[in-house]
Amino acid sequence: MNVTLEQAEKIVAAARKKAKEIDCKMDICVVDSGSNLVAFARMDGAWIGSVDIAIKKARTAAWFMMDTKSLTPLVGPGKSLYQIEQSNGGLITFPGGVVLKNGDEIIGAVGVSGDTVENDHAVAEAGASAL
Repeated sequence: MNVTLEQAEKIVAAARKKAKEIDCKMDICVVDSGSNLVAFARMDGAWIGSVDIAIKKARTAAWFMMDTKSLTPLVGPGKSLYQIEQSNGGLITFPGGVVLKNGDEIIGAVGVSGDTVENDHAVAEAGASAL
């Protein structure tokens, strides 16, 4: 099972709402469980450089079946996944990528970029909570 376009649009809308509440301009990406793009929104004035970051956060979360926030402590020097971000055409292993679930099944991920990693994660979580 994968996230549907209808669900992805709800996720994007919820993420945009949260971004507006905290006064951030975000790039928001929703991918299915295979990391294929389902929906994308770039809020007016959002950083162009964050387009790629949002996509990579979503793909990273989907590929590794965990929020990117959970990967952060595993990728530092001397850690078990050090330099993993160099794989798969480039990963993003800091907060802002959140898995999407239907019960226990992962159906995709949302990736958000455009502000601090704390705000990126908060907006991604708000989007994911729309499911």
